[in-house]
Amino acid sequence: MTHRERIIAALQHKEPDRIPVDLGANESTGIMAVAYNRLQKHLGIAGRTQIYDPLCMVCKVELSVLDAIGADVTGLYIEPARWKPWKLPDGSNAEIPAGFNTRTLDNGDMVQMDENGNVLSRSPAGGLYFDPVGHPLENARTLDEIDAGQPFFENFDWADYFDEGFKAMADRARKLHSETDYAVFGNMYLHVFAAGQALRGFENFMMDLMVDKPLAHRLLGRLLDTYLPRVDEYLEAVGKYVDIVGVNDDLGTQKGAQISPELYREMIKPYQKRLWQYIKEKSGKPLMLHSCGSIYEIIPDLIEMGVDALNPIQVSAANMDTKKLKAEFRNDLTFWGGGCDTQMVLARGTPDDVRQEVRRRVDDLAPGGGFVFCQVHNIQADVPVENILAMYEELGTLR
Repeated sequence: MTHRERIIAALQHKEPDRIPVDLGANESTGIMAVAYNRLQKHLGIAGRTQIYDPLCMVCKVELSVLDAIGADVTGLYIEPARWKPWKLPDGSNAEIPAGFNTRTLDNGDMVQMDENGNVLSRSPAGGLYFDPVGHPLENARTLDEIDAGQPFFENFDWADYFDEGFKAMADRARKLHSETDYAVFGNMYLHVFAAGQALRGFENFMMDLMVDKPLAHRLLGRLLDTYLPRVDEYLEAVGKYVDIVGVNDDLGTQKGAQISPELYREMIKPYQKRLWQYIKEKSGKPLMLHSCGSIYEIIPDLIEMGVDALNPIQVSAANMDTKKLKAEFRNDLTFWGGGCDTQMVLARGTPDDVRQEVRRRVDDLAPGGGFVFCQVHNIQADVPVENILAMYEELGTLR
């Protein structure tokens, strides 16, 4: 089977010739730049390390690395028109979007600023990530003040430094589709629940859902009104070249869903349903949702709204046991992830621990198809390269 056929088979709940693999097709299935440089060095690959997500320091995975680890899918990201050099905390080299503007403060912290000098995110001295600073609608108290925040809705999820434009993106998508046999994953981002938390502030939005529901409804409605035209533009440009479309919305915590299923169904689900079904109807492609944490209680809702594949299958969270999930939802969901726990095993275990974990998860999730192997979330900077290699060696795809 070709790489693309392998992924499509998994999405159709068929057993392919071998377990399909993903590294980096989605913003939450990838690898931090520090770990990527170590992996490239070990594999003897001299490539570019382009950090498309500067906040999490996650980079593109080049086709040469995908080939070396036996991956089957590549990501189509929204990218910058230009890149510039960047020095990673370990001293190795990378590139970041040219429009990601930073300044180092006297205390060693690094801040990202917009063109007016406003601080947008901050990385503490010695830090590995940039944390967003502030919430643009946190002080809104009326529906009119939510409406006045329209510029923030227009720009949400697609940062200003993603400035390549749809034509350039379409050219990249066409090339990936026609010149490789990899499945192409279209990353649309497009949060709903998490967008409310980011725009209003976590505490404000969670209280809105309970005590100021008209305000929450206005915010979510405005958000979708700006998302849908973006969906049209995106799919017009690249829809025919992608094999699966991905959206994101973290709904869980380590111990359970962030809000009760009842509140979720009242306040969040209607907007997700409107957006996701619009994407599916327009694209005709399978839809993958990324949601971290324990979301067992609302998986039937996700299926009912049209989610075809679920990521990352956070196996360490409550009620996210892979054997149980496979038994209950094997006919309705493709499990895209869950292949190796990243909270403890991949980062803290030995190579033998990693191999044992991979065997367990593959035994649970692979039978009957409907499984794409990937570690639970992005490979972090402190993961030993020996553990990364052990993961693919046990899977039998490392070349």
